[in-house]
Amino acid sequence: MAETILIVTEDEELLDDLLRLCAAAGAEAEVVHGAPHDRMSWAGWSGAKAWEKAPLVLVGDDCAGAHGFGGSPGPDLSGILRRAGVLLVGKDLDDPGVWERGARIGAEGVVMLPDAESWLAGRIADASECVGRPALTVGVLGGRGGAGASTLACALAVTAAREGQRTMLVDGDALGGGLDVLLGGERTEGLRWPAFAESRGRVGGGALEESLPRLHDLSVLSWDRGDSVLIPADAMKSVLSAARRRGGVVVVDLPRRVDETVAEALAQTDLGLLLVPAELRAVAAAHRVASRTQMVLRDLRAVVRTPGGPGGSRGYGPGLDEGEVARLLRLPLAGELPWEPGLLEAAERGVPPGTRTSGVLARFCRDFWAQALSGGVSGGGVSV
Repeated sequence: MAETILIVTEDEELLDDLLRLCAAAGAEAEVVHGAPHDRMSWAGWSGAKAWEKAPLVLVGDDCAGAHGFGGSPGPDLSGILRRAGVLLVGKDLDDPGVWERGARIGAEGVVMLPDAESWLAGRIADASECVGRPALTVGVLGGRGGAGASTLACALAVTAAREGQRTMLVDGDALGGGLDVLLGGERTEGLRWPAFAESRGRVGGGALEESLPRLHDLSVLSWDRGDSVLIPADAMKSVLSAARRRGGVVVVDLPRRVDETVAEALAQTDLGLLLVPAELRAVAAAHRVASRTQMVLRDLRAVVRTPGGPGGSRGYGPGLDEGEVARLLRLPLAGELPWEPGLLEAAERGVPPGTRTSGVLARFCRDFWAQALSGGVSGGGVSV
């Protein structure tokens, strides 16, 4: 549910502008006409409760000089609740006193209309969506084809949701077949990527989340079965920005190529995981992927897949263990990930990766999130 913005002004023209911006941002507004008469009357002021609770307070410059807001000289500010999220809104750029009035009411900034309309609309939208800390965004890439990056991305998302995190899984690989299929939800109602291909500017985070298929307690943005595979970089920017504003975690399954759209996704990624089988050819291929990816994403780490494949035996060849793979790639080691038997069969039955809590994949994901969400992921890696 959207939060209500508080507007304090007696200027009808300014009020019309602020209400218009609130409407454009999809935010509700409560209007209080006028400030408290003096500091002693603060508690009885009609806007006192909203002043305390609203995520954002917009004070018109016409009210900023009122005695109740500390408009008269002197240090006595008794009864006035100083808080974050207060903006002084004016229209006269040539008035030098506006900055002093902003300081007196404890405003975190002064906004001048119409010049700052676009910025203020975004600030209103953020506040109405209860935007706090942005989502931790993790991108997953394969060092070579068939490494299992999509499987790991799904398992990370399933595990985060099971641990109580607000989770969104974004399919950034148009040629991957659709993560909704891997999650057993290809027939679940909800929008897919082609519906967002024309997105520009700001997309509402709440509206995005509500429009997507809901699978295994997480929101999934995947591809449909149509022929459309082109998503402009602007659309990726708008959608990922909206997803991040909701908080929690966002997991993005990314292709090995880096075009403008993928580069936009990487630009909004906090941490990248490059899944690399411990094989010489895979390391050679992963080196190229890492080089291109690191041109945009600074924090890229290696997850080393033990050799042998789903049906093979575990064990490294001479001199090529997980530490050596990470060294050859010049990447920090995020962990070793053994193959888990039965994943392919489970996927055929519609059981998503990471569902079996006792499996090595789920254990890896739990350990990864425990460190990543506490800010403790380090070059020492995560082991299972």
